[in-house]
Amino acid sequence: MSRVGRSRRALADWNPDEPRVVERKGIGMLLTFILVSVVLAAVAQLTLKHGMTLVTDHGTVPLDLKAPVDTFKRIASTPAVWAGLALFVASAGAWLIVLSKASLSFAYPFVSLTYALILIFDRFVLKETVSPLRWAGVALIMAGIILVSRTGSLAGA
Repeated sequence: MSRVGRSRRALADWNPDEPRVVERKGIGMLLTFILVSVVLAAVAQLTLKHGMTLVTDHGTVPLDLKAPVDTFKRIASTPAVWAGLALFVASAGAWLIVLSKASLSFAYPFVSLTYALILIFDRFVLKETVSPLRWAGVALIMAGIILVSRTGSLAGA
């Protein structure tokens, strides 16, 4: 059946009184891919930070930009840096799926969830002090994401 024929049949079978279960499932999967991409990006950032901490031996051996080849070798020989880059590639793969299904104005604000994930990691894993102002900023980000998630999500919606 041609694409036009399928579209006409779908319109003929559509009943506005029936629940749109397929659409809900689609939005659920879309949000899942968004969250997977965001979590992978946050973990990638954390992994890269760990890798660069190893490269600089916790800041005691700074990067020497006057010797770029040696600096590149130090960075390239650190497995955590490669792991972080691989996580970014996986995040990008999930993000490409998101971009194929959602409008950018809907999906992109979710990327700011990485701020919240990094802040939570800093506070509860690294035991760093997080100021109330940063918590308030992340609360505003979360409020914005909630507002954006209540709008249409599919491309052209």
